[in-house]
Amino acid sequence: MIVCQQDTAVVILSYNGTRWHELFLPKITEEAHTGYDVIVADNASTDDTLQYVQTNFPTIKTLQIQINHGFANGYYEALKQIKAKYFVLLSADFEVTEGWFPPLHEAMERDGMLAAVQPKIRYWRDKECFEYAGAAGGFMDNFGYLFCRGRVFFDIEKDKGQYEDNVEVFWASGGCFMVRSDLYEKVGGLDHEFYAHMEEVDLCWRLKNAGYKIGYVAKSLVYHVGGSVISYGSTQKLYYNFRNNQILLLKNEKGSKLIWLFPLRLILDGVAGLRLLLTGNFKQTFTIVKAHFHFYRDLGKWFKRRRDIKKLIINRNEEGIYKRSIVWDYFLLRKKKFTDLGWKPKKL
Repeated sequence: MIVCQQDTAVVILSYNGTRWHELFLPKITEEAHTGYDVIVADNASTDDTLQYVQTNFPTIKTLQIQINHGFANGYYEALKQIKAKYFVLLSADFEVTEGWFPPLHEAMERDGMLAAVQPKIRYWRDKECFEYAGAAGGFMDNFGYLFCRGRVFFDIEKDKGQYEDNVEVFWASGGCFMVRSDLYEKVGGLDHEFYAHMEEVDLCWRLKNAGYKIGYVAKSLVYHVGGSVISYGSTQKLYYNFRNNQILLLKNEKGSKLIWLFPLRLILDGVAGLRLLLTGNFKQTFTIVKAHFHFYRDLGKWFKRRRDIKKLIINRNEEGIYKRSIVWDYFLLRKKKFTDLGWKPKKL
């Protein structure tokens, strides 16, 4: 068990991540004096990641996971071995900036009902733009589709200071977010069955269903390389997009809503698959079919997870759910930016 000297553990899950550690660990360790310990959890790397960190960053604590069962399982195993008041889950391909940590910590200390927060996330390769998976906070529409302030489907905005307010969101990006360790453990932590993708949304939804808040803190800024493990646009990402979204809804959504939402989503996913088929994307079409098959194959498992977490539901907090269809608004009404929606999230 690693017991942190500071009240916060910044936990970096790494798989063959030496090239990222060379770039980003110097600044992360330089900023550690602002109130956190740094821990690198090596997820069964096949390169010299662990040796590189231990040799070049002696102040960093390390732990090793023997078998790589994916991103979610890596953190699931690592966080069981760390004791701290707060965890910051930070992917290896993130660059932090000067003063990135104190605003997150101050927000958590100020509001005991705030279970988790994320910083502003911009794209490392084009630092004026928001990053795809997180941007300025995550939201969900009435039909279970996910989007962000700063990124709606394929449209990514430049940061022009339009999202400088701290607001309540529905989910915080798994690439970089801070969570209370006691609440993380209370709701069961990350679900390792997700493997990768949407596991943070699942965790945040459980925290919201227990009555807590998830926040976005604008004064904290980080940059994300993105796609360094599962590349954007890959069939692997497409598979987890479709499979995990089904799991997400079944585990956390109200039963009265699932009765109509599940058949509708099946139709909409079918439309997406048909569109790919008609444009000659046979491999992607097969991937969607496979994702659904695997979801239904394990239906008993997901229903058991639903029953287990139902006991934790106290007072559902639905702030951050867009009560319309983001698909309709984006594709048919051509609302390409979050500000086009005419919807303002609740301020923290």
